[in-house]
Amino acid sequence: MPEQRTGRPTAQAPNRFERRRAATRQALVDAARRILAERGTGDISIQRIAERADVGFGSFYNHFSSKAELFNAAVAEALDDYGRELDAVVGSLPDPAERFAASVRLTIAMVESHPELMRVLRHSGLGQVPRGDGLAPRVLRDIERGVDAGRFAVDDPVVALSAACGALLGLVDLRLRDPVGAGPGDGERMAALLLRMLGVPPGEAAELSGRPLPAPTGR
Repeated sequence: MPEQRTGRPTAQAPNRFERRRAATRQALVDAARRILAERGTGDISIQRIAERADVGFGSFYNHFSSKAELFNAAVAEALDDYGRELDAVVGSLPDPAERFAASVRLTIAMVESHPELMRVLRHSGLGQVPRGDGLAPRVLRDIERGVDAGRFAVDDPVVALSAACGALLGLVDLRLRDPVGAGPGDGERMAALLLRMLGVPPGEAAELSGRPLPAPTGR
């Protein structure tokens, strides 16, 4: 029988030019992530970024109008990767207090398992709090759900978000600067401390922060 046409457009695979263009853009973003992890944005030149990406200088402006735009894209990609890592582990936890504690512990553990990603997180700093991706919206979501469920007692979730992100990023920075002096229970202690800040009784905060982390899903 002749093939029937559905009338719906079919998606076309990217051609060679589109694949090369996408690969060049990704090479620039990857280079920016490495630079962020090593030193922050600093005063590095576009020429140096292109060299790190192993692409021509002129290719930069085919994808980005400025260094700031490139580094914003690199941070956005890193935060998206970070968010997926968190969601794969804590997304199945129904209790917002336990999910909050697990997110804190996983973040600290990722200093060892994903050091480059955590260095990007450190360099983006508290500037990521107003962003709509990565760390801040997930923390705020869990705080608000905890308040709605009666698990947390905070007057202003946004203020609690700033305090929690500041403390968490501070410990990430400490662990990156002094991995030898880091304690194996730092993540659990930080999680319990932040839960107490949110109004969870000390004994329960310690118990929640010591529970085994669930296995990642969707892998």
